Amino acid sequence: MPLPTPLRLGLVGTGRIGTAHARVIAEQVPGAVLAAVADARPGAAAPLADAYDAVAFDVPQALIDSPDVDAVVITASSTAHSDLITAVAGAGKPVFCEKPASMTLAEMDRALAAVEAAGTTLQVGFNRRFDAGFVAAHAAVVAGDLGQVQLMRSLTRDPGLANPAAVPPWTVFTQTLIHDFDALLWLNPGASPVEVYATADALVAPDFKDAGLLDTAVVVITFDDGARAVAEASFSAAYGYDVRAEVFGSAGMVTVGDGARSSARFSTSRGAHHDTARGDVELMGEAYAGELREFVAAVREDREPAVTGRDARRALAVALACVESVQAHAPVAVTEARAVTR
Repeated sequence: MPLPTPLRLGLVGTGRIGTAHARVIAEQVPGAVLAAVADARPGAAAPLADAYDAVAFDVPQALIDSPDVDAVVITASSTAHSDLITAVAGAGKPVFCEKPASMTLAEMDRALAAVEAAGTTLQVGFNRRFDAGFVAAHAAVVAGDLGQVQLMRSLTRDPGLANPAAVPPWTVFTQTLIHDFDALLWLNPGASPVEVYATADALVAPDFKDAGLLDTAVVVITFDDGARAVAEASFSAAYGYDVRAEVFGSAGMVTVGDGARSSARFSTSRGAHHDTARGDVELMGEAYAGELREFVAAVREDREPAVTGRDARRALAVALACVESVQAHAPVAVTEARAVTR
């Protein structure tokens, strides 16, 4: 059956990222419209839905089943992602899900099986693949401009923790560094991670360490082609939201990211400086728009999207191996990763 124009998207989850995605859908994704908004919290969907003249649902399944919704964007709590993917697939509809797509490999496999059985589309929100700098770096690697990839680096530094008590255990790996893991896998195509060695501590909010909050982490990843990668994260970047990457190869190197709001550089009596972005939505705004445009295009063209559920599973496997590595104080094989535990 032909898809309607514009494509009617339903959004599940009205938190910070859900609100940002709603604006992007409404303003920056040609060929799509925000038709419905759902949130399991009673009354939470209505304000966002009203802002975009969309229909509000207090029950996500009702949005998923609505005949007026063609595809679903999931921005709900991470623990609900895999069940929501399965539900959307069960309704035979394409689904875009924010990362992580699941919290365990078993849940991820069930969601992937549901998508495959339904013959529908699943795209996962790894936004760095749609940032212009990261795209250029990936293209250079694929073209062979850097030769054999040998060393890699990726980092995420968040400006702070507004409420440490609300941060689930292992967030630094499963929510934050999972972006870096996906980026590193993407920037070394054809290679697979075989081992991780992760260390982490609570340096930003040490009073919450006993509750499971780790806010500073460094990971070494070994690939089967011999390349080594370092990923690091912190929740204490006083200067702004910081996302960077580097790929060093036998024929050259590429670096990406400096957190700048623009290319403007200022030189004053205080020295040289530039303005920095203060949040992920600000720094990665165009990337957020790009990933949702790709989702709509993939649905319309009935093709696989640029970031698949299989990509999400690979990144999750690395994240879970990091959890085990911290618990064991030792290197861990990626294929041995199990479920996240306290």
